[in-house]
This record gives sequence, structure tokens and C-alpha cells, in this order.
Amino acid sequence: MVLEYLIILKDIFNLMFDFVKKALGKTTKNIEEIVPTKQKNINKETFEEVLLESDVNYELVEQILESLPSVINRTQAFNSLITVFQYKADFKNYDTKPFVEMIIGVNGAGKTTTISKLAYHYLSQGKSVILGAGDTFRAAAIEQLSLWAKRLSIPIVATSQGHDPSAVVFDTISSAIAKNIDHVIIDTAGRLHTQTNLAGELQKMVRTADKALAGAPHRKLLVLDGTQGSSSINQARAFNEMVGIDGIIITKLDGTAKGGSVLSIAKEMQMPIFYIGIGEQPEDLIEFKANEYVNTMLDQIFVS
Repeated sequence: MVLEYLIILKDIFNLMFDFVKKALGKTTKNIEEIVPTKQKNINKETFEEVLLESDVNYELVEQILESLPSVINRTQAFNSLITVFQYKADFKNYDTKPFVEMIIGVNGAGKTTTISKLAYHYLSQGKSVILGAGDTFRAAAIEQLSLWAKRLSIPIVATSQGHDPSAVVFDTISSAIAKNIDHVIIDTAGRLHTQTNLAGELQKMVRTADKALAGAPHRKLLVLDGTQGSSSINQARAFNEMVGIDGIIITKLDGTAKGGSVLSIAKEMQMPIFYIGIGEQPEDLIEFKANEYVNTMLDQIFVS
């Protein structure tokens, strides 16, 4: 039994690692052009080029290189990169039922699709889920989320375009409490983060969630478009100032060579990257593991 369990764990690990390789496929291909042949050691200038071409911020590159020698081995490279992820994650209230999450981000980042993936993730764990269509600014957002709810056979609280999104928040949480549902996932409007009216709307939704259930929302997740690379940091800062973000989901990472931007985002925001999206299907959402991410990039540079 122990051997079978270990084999299963190994298969799961390999599958997850393959997903990470898929997510960073274009990034590692770009690295291959800089380092065509894997090496035991590389010089500092080559490592700097790899990081810059992968869209790591210049300031962060300088910090990473500062303590490294002129010739770098894999262990030294790994240690320099993994330290970027030494933030402290706050896991309080994760056992709360219902566990309420608010999904935030600009239009086009893949927010609605990410909600469906997150719902699927919980369903695969045997948990119950309800969705709240809190983006009442766009009729298309309500329709799209309703379609996903139907496809996944889960309940949704939705209203008409233009209605008060805070009412949706209150009704969704109240319904979850009445039906003893495990997870509440609430969509939010994705207008440009520079619009002040959006800030007021989001803040009201957060206050309303707390009225419906003390301490809610328990997690506010920001969805960032991976194809925007490090430029998405400005969005992250703005939303964090609005409502206080608890963690990040990065989408479309498989569609860009800017995979190094994950380092820049983690360093700047000092908060967990919980998931990365690697496709359009509900199962195409994987938990982010910093060591797997770093090793996938280094596998393209160094011999095993």
C-alpha cells in the first residue's frame, strides 16, 4: 500500500511539473535561444540576459545578481531566485464555511474563466460551490458566468445589467449560508483600474460581504493577465490600494515568453501567487509552487 501511494504521489508530481512546463513553454523556448546548450555553469552576464529577456524587472535583476559570483552554478541560481518568494502568506479563516472569495481584475484578464476554473477545482475536492455574478456593469459577464454555472451544474445568483452588485454579494452569501454551501465565489466589475467609481463599488461590495457574514470576503484574489508581463504590476498596486488584495492568480502564462514577470510580481506585491492558468478548460488551473516554477526555468539552462 505504501509503495502504491508513493507511486501515485510521484505520478501527481510529474503531472503537475508537466503543467508548469506547459505554462512556461514560450518562456523556456526564449531562454533556449540565449542558452542553446545546457551547461554546468553560466556566467553572470548570460544569467542577466536570461532574466531580462524573460521580463524580470531590471531593478529586481540587479538585486538577484548582486550576491552572485561571476560564474554561477544551478544551486546558486536557484537560491537567488527562490528568495523572491519569501513572503508570508496569511491563511486565517480558510476553514470558514462558507468560505467567501471575491475575484478582482480588469476586463480581458480572464476573470470569468478563472472563476469557472476555481469552481471546478473545489468541485473536484468534493466541495459545494455557488457563484455570484457581481459584474453587473456588463451583461456579457452575467451571461458568461451563468453559462459556466450551468455547465458545472452549480447554483448562481445573478441579476440584470445595471443592478446593484452589492445586492448580489449579500444574496449570494445569504443563499450559501441557507444551503450550507462550502465555497462562495463572487465576480466583480472589471472596468479600468484608474476609474474612481470602480474603487467605490468594490469597497461597498467588501463592506456588504462583511454584513452578510462577519469576516467575509475571506480572500480577495486579483487576476492578472500573464501576457502583460511586469506591466501588470501597476494594476496590482491600484487594486491593492482599493480593497487590499490577499493573493494573485496569473492567467494566460502559456501564451507569453514573459514568464519571468512572475518574479517581478511576487517581489513587488509580497503576497502569494495562488494559481496560474494554462488554458481555457475548467481543469486548466494549477496551484503555483515556487520551487517548480524556478526549477522549470533553470532546467532550460543547466544540465541535470
